[in-house]
Amino acid sequence: MSILGREAILREIRKGNIKILPYDERMVGPASVDLHLSNAFRVFVHLPTELRLTDDMDFKAATKGFVVSEGKELLILPGQTVLGITKEQVTLGPGFSGWLEGRSRFARVGLLVHISASFMQPGISNHQVLEISNFGPIPLKIIPGTAICQFIFQRCEDSGAYRGVFAGQTPDTFALD
Repeated sequence: MSILGREAILREIRKGNIKILPYDERMVGPASVDLHLSNAFRVFVHLPTELRLTDDMDFKAATKGFVVSEGKELLILPGQTVLGITKEQVTLGPGFSGWLEGRSRFARVGLLVHISASFMQPGISNHQVLEISNFGPIPLKIIPGTAICQFIFQRCEDSGAYRGVFAGQTPDTFALD
């Protein structure tokens, strides 16, 4: 297994083994691709009881979806977590997997953009959900369209294909209740 550098990423995009929509070559860095925040979010709601963590649990039972209007921003208070989703749809061929990571410019003010479950399986074809948390001491305004995270690509020794419950998720279906 190896992490793909810029030229390898570009080569695999040209071959069709990695697809990113919408795509702009300026998104490709030395060993990752920047992904942008869409305007679809989910915020946690207060439930009358605890949420039981089971294999068939639906995160939508504990969250409410909404869309941020054009030109608006979302305020995240210290200690608050919201769910967001990328504008880009990432599709990986069966021989590739990847990782979502934050960007250091935002981490330095306490923003975590993917607190858990950052591994992306081979064969995915969806927009990436982000677990966005403000671990800093000041409120942060996040703006849709910002290059908020980066996708790191990895070549797999064997092929595989993700067929799980989140296959095909989009900003439209993500924000729906």
